[in-house]
Amino acid sequence: MPVDKNTIFSYIPLMSKTIFFVKKLRLFLLLATLFLSITASGQKAKKERVVVAYVTSWSSCIPNLDVITHINYAFGHVNDTFNGVRINNEQRLRTLTDLKKQKPLLKVLLSIGGWGSGRFSEMAGNETNRKAFAADCKRVINEFGLDGVDLDWEYPTSGMANISSSPDDTKNFTLLIQNIRSLIGEDKLLTLASSANAKYIDFEAIEPYMDFVNIMTYDIGRPPHHHSALSPSEFTRGLTCQSSVEAHVKAGMPIHKLVLGIPFYGHGTDEISNFINYKDIIKLEGYTRRWDNAAKVPYLVDSLEKFVCCYDDAESIEIKCQYIDTLGMLGGMYWDYDGDDEQGTLQKAVYEGVTKRR
Repeated sequence: MPVDKNTIFSYIPLMSKTIFFVKKLRLFLLLATLFLSITASGQKAKKERVVVAYVTSWSSCIPNLDVITHINYAFGHVNDTFNGVRINNEQRLRTLTDLKKQKPLLKVLLSIGGWGSGRFSEMAGNETNRKAFAADCKRVINEFGLDGVDLDWEYPTSGMANISSSPDDTKNFTLLIQNIRSLIGEDKLLTLASSANAKYIDFEAIEPYMDFVNIMTYDIGRPPHHHSALSPSEFTRGLTCQSSVEAHVKAGMPIHKLVLGIPFYGHGTDEISNFINYKDIIKLEGYTRRWDNAAKVPYLVDSLEKFVCCYDDAESIEIKCQYIDTLGMLGGMYWDYDGDDEQGTLQKAVYEGVTKRR
């Protein structure tokens, strides 16, 4: 049947609208696909977990690169003139940065501070010194081929480690963080080691400048108490890993920037040792391992069932890693690498636990 030309012409505006709609739809789908791709890659990047090993200047061990993502070299210090960085055993640091040739994705940072490491207050409290120190952090990063710096000031406003302090330390620490970030740039890592109680630092103020925070969730107690319990029990006193993480989030640090600290050592009574590495704990004779099902950590007792040593092992680490995964934390950190046994039992437990997807 012949078609009337007027009928044909009446379809032309409709066809034009349809073509225009299809083009818009294609553009929308293209943009949506791109957005979802970027979002997915961003989410994937956020989920890349970290395993941070503190490696000391006084040890000679070479880390197993298969079970770590980051090395924090301990330690650097504020120099005697309060305006620069002094590094313990520079050759040891160079040996560790050379490991990046074997594993290019490995991150190596200089940890500045540590227990009893002073001169932070004098440095941070003087604008000239503070900016000079920040500039020297950049120099050190460039000179040694580092991926960033980790600040371990123990602790702003506190003189408990027999170091100088000031009521202005917290404010000045924030300024220090800002100065360092502005000089080293966004492509370098800036992290810190934080007290388990989440005190001394204005986390909300520094959060935009930090890549992540290593929580020192250990040394919280001594026998007959645990020093790194995950949860409360009759053998805990005050803080636990759970309450520590909660305190940091409440203080303003988001959960995805928090790294849980795990000790490769324990604390014992006088008959054992106040400080004892895991590799030595497992060699002790005459003691029995017990498990605290509430705290989710092991401990040793003597023949009279007296609590004599608190520590972590592969079982407690696995549970802590489940906790890290469930909460969406960034990963796990441990002090220190050399405390593990020859088989790398704890290192493997941390790496497998943190990187395993559940």
